[in-house]
This record gives sequence, structure tokens and C-alpha cells, in this order.
Amino acid sequence: MDADDLMARLFALWDDLPPTDEAARAGFLDLYEDPVRINGADMPVDDLVRRARMTAVALQERTTEVLSVVSGGPDRFAVAFRIHGLLVGPLDTPLGPVSGGSERVTMQVIDVLTLRAGRISEIWMVADQLGMLARLGAVELNPRARG
Repeated sequence: MDADDLMARLFALWDDLPPTDEAARAGFLDLYEDPVRINGADMPVDDLVRRARMTAVALQERTTEVLSVVSGGPDRFAVAFRIHGLLVGPLDTPLGPVSGGSERVTMQVIDVLTLRAGRISEIWMVADQLGMLARLGAVELNPRARG
């Protein structure tokens, strides 16, 4: 599977999550191993579906803008992307849930994906939730720390 095909299928699934958990689970199992390792911890596909469902409820009209894809060989890809959507909330964040007020939001993400037998087996990811929260006014950044 090439990187363009993988990214198209992956973001189509997240951006337009199937309406039933059964269909979503089938879509995730087509792309991810069960469990998939995310930032060093195993996550069962059923938990991934729950996470995707919570995100879909909080972030409507979601689209993904791919900024860059870098191949590290046939089984490793890094992708930088932006998630855009209408935050109707609540959205789970490391600082707790953030209520939505029908505000447009953007979050920048970098994923490093490892494939095994054509499916994602491991993800190392970083998401700029702090930047999104600051733009929403949910947190205030210390001006001295911006250096």
C-alpha cells in the first residue's frame, strides 16, 4: 500500500465515520491491527472506535488537510496534517473537556505510522491541542514563555 492510498483511506474513515459502531469497527480493522500501539500503549480497536465516535460528536464537519507525507520505507510513514471542524463539544483534552460553542477550530498533528502486513501496527503522534485551546480562549499562554 502506498502512502497516498493509506492517507486517503485513513482520513476518509476519521472524517466521515460510519454511522454504526459495527461499520466503523470494520473500517478500523481494515486499516489498524487490533490492538494498535499508540504512543507506547496498546489500544484495542473497540477503544479506537469509541475515541473516534466521541471526536465525531464533538467536532462536526471534520476535514483533514494533509500538509506533508514522508516515507521511511515501505512500512513507515510520517504525516503532518491539520484537522478542521466545527467544535460543538464537549471535546476531551488533557486539561479536561472543552465545551463547544459552534466555533471553527484547527488542530495540527504529526503521526509516525508503522505498518505490518499492510495495516497500522504502531503510531507515535503529537497533537497541538494547547494551541487550539489557546485560540479558543480555554487557556491563556504566558507571554513571557513565548520567548
